[in-house]
Amino acid sequence: MPLALLALTIGAFGIGMTEFAVMGLLPDVAAGFGVSIPMAGYATTLYALGVVVGAPLTTVLGTRMTRKQMLMLLMGLFVVGNLLTAVAPVFAVMLAGRIVSSFAHGAFFGIGSLVAADLVAPHKRAGAISMMFAGLTVANVVGVPFGTLLAQQINWRATFVAIAALGVLGFLGVARLVPAQPVKAAAPMGQEIAAFRNPQVGLAMLMTVLGFGGVFAAVTYLASMMTEVAGFAPSSVVWLTAVFGLGMVGGNLVSGRFTDRHMMPMLYVSLVGLALSLAAFSFAAHDKAAATVTVALIGAFGFATVPPLQKRIMDQAAAAPTLASVGNIAAFNFGNALAAWLGGIVIAAGLGLTAPNWVGVGMTVLALGVAVISGALERRSGRGDRGGADERGGRVVAAGAGAEFGAGSGAASGAVVGGAEEEAAAAVRG
Repeated sequence: MPLALLALTIGAFGIGMTEFAVMGLLPDVAAGFGVSIPMAGYATTLYALGVVVGAPLTTVLGTRMTRKQMLMLLMGLFVVGNLLTAVAPVFAVMLAGRIVSSFAHGAFFGIGSLVAADLVAPHKRAGAISMMFAGLTVANVVGVPFGTLLAQQINWRATFVAIAALGVLGFLGVARLVPAQPVKAAAPMGQEIAAFRNPQVGLAMLMTVLGFGGVFAAVTYLASMMTEVAGFAPSSVVWLTAVFGLGMVGGNLVSGRFTDRHMMPMLYVSLVGLALSLAAFSFAAHDKAAATVTVALIGAFGFATVPPLQKRIMDQAAAAPTLASVGNIAAFNFGNALAAWLGGIVIAAGLGLTAPNWVGVGMTVLALGVAVISGALERRSGRGDRGGADERGGRVVAAGAGAEFGAGSGAASGAVVGGAEEEAAAAVRG
């Protein structure tokens, strides 16, 4: 593994921690500022909205920078936002700090995906992307419990100081380990925007909103389902969250390995598995053992969608992938917010605490339908999945033109080319 990937993974770990740790700190934040729990919840809501708005905005503003320079700027912004959150004298300033740090989120993962893919051989790019995202998944297993423990032993502000320190480490890692690039970070903005004219780019982003959103329809209300339906003690939520996180880590890494070979099949399998797991959770939630196993499966299949979904958008916008890649990260967060909102609606309608699982099933099935349509359109145009083409003598460029996360291995994960391989690879490198 290139050491530069380690720097990206550390940055992803810090960002994952700042996104999710606050959920366990809400009572302390509310007490510290004298606000209600729902009011303190804006620290999560505004962060998600900040990712949606900030991802394309920071990317547009950084079009004249190299990708390395942009990643360093984003890590600096992340550190400033978390320090502002830690020292905030009033709640409004704390929210401002959350928004500032959220602006680094989408662009870091979007641009970081492109950098990670460019650090390895073409047939290993999805694996490199999943390695970077492993930092986000491990944050749920290690970072969130550590942040909660730190808040209990000192205070919630210490947690954000520790997160800022991770940001400094990520900044230094990027500065020292990521290779310098003499070229611009992105294609001209007109070319970046033009990538969205490709219908497959829109379909890929719709898959992201619906597919990964299905995960958060259930996870947002996980604590309530596990304590009030399954009968777990509130103290058990910490280790149950870790179980979910372990599933995330495993699903993400396995998917990264298979996405490089068979991208669209991997996406189909992960979406079907996610839909079945969410449906099963509606029944399994009434039994502690079954609920625990199902939570791990939701984490595994949910994050198994991430490498193919992010690489899909990169492939479809290969000539100018930066804005599309970053926009797809915003789509992940928009899907999260939409799913949580719809889950709240069905609970408020009196359908029960397990009803959000069926919202997740519906969103995931719709995502699968979009994926099938997208794949059919691609095959009709003659650029379908050609897994194993390189073993048959063709040369494969993993993110070739015309192919967060992918279109299958071979042509859907790239394009089989003759003498144009160098041009396609140059387009991916921006």
